[in-house]
Amino acid sequence: MAQEDSLRERLIGVGVDVVMTDGIAALGLREIARRAGVSHGAPRRYFATHHALLSAIAQRGFADLRARFEAATAAVTSPRDRLAALAHTYVRYALEHRGMFELMFRHDLLDSGPHTSAHGPRLRESTLPLFETIVALIAECRTEPAGRRRDDVRSSAEPPPAVTAAALWSNLHGIAQLWAWDSLRLALGTPSAGPAPGGDHLELLVTAALDAHLGPARA
Repeated sequence: MAQEDSLRERLIGVGVDVVMTDGIAALGLREIARRAGVSHGAPRRYFATHHALLSAIAQRGFADLRARFEAATAAVTSPRDRLAALAHTYVRYALEHRGMFELMFRHDLLDSGPHTSAHGPRLRESTLPLFETIVALIAECRTEPAGRRRDDVRSSAEPPPAVTAAALWSNLHGIAQLWAWDSLRLALGTPSAGPAPGGDHLELLVTAALDAHLGPARA
């Protein structure tokens, strides 16, 4: 059993290396088996489907992102500042690990639906808590007077925290993707320098997204 678990973990580790270096298009069972030095049929002993292996690889990405979130918010107390730390961390991760980031949110490809892995939770059980954290922080921001402008009048039509969280998440994801594709660099007249984080312009874009959904932070 220990040997089987070791091989399973090796296959996942090789898959992580493949997606980090060559992107999601290279994540075939045969390629992972070849790089792991095992037979082409070996992955099928541990993963019933290709989607199940992709999900296990994506789980590693979520574990890494979760650890980064925890580190970024360790010394932050206010919900607005915690949300800002998460937002900046999310976009930086997206640009630093493009292949893994693309895989993590492809729930149309991954084993996040009716299939349950015998070796761990379904992927949705890793993704949903991250989203729920954003929802909770937005709800906290709305209850703190210091988190809103003094002249901000609460509208009865204000969307639920989950809707605002989904809109903010979409905004941040779009910033990361459009920046990686050079579209935002072109629009803003910034130099094209590959997928690396973009300094002040990128920081301003993330801050603008937060302000758009939460209202400008009070000084």
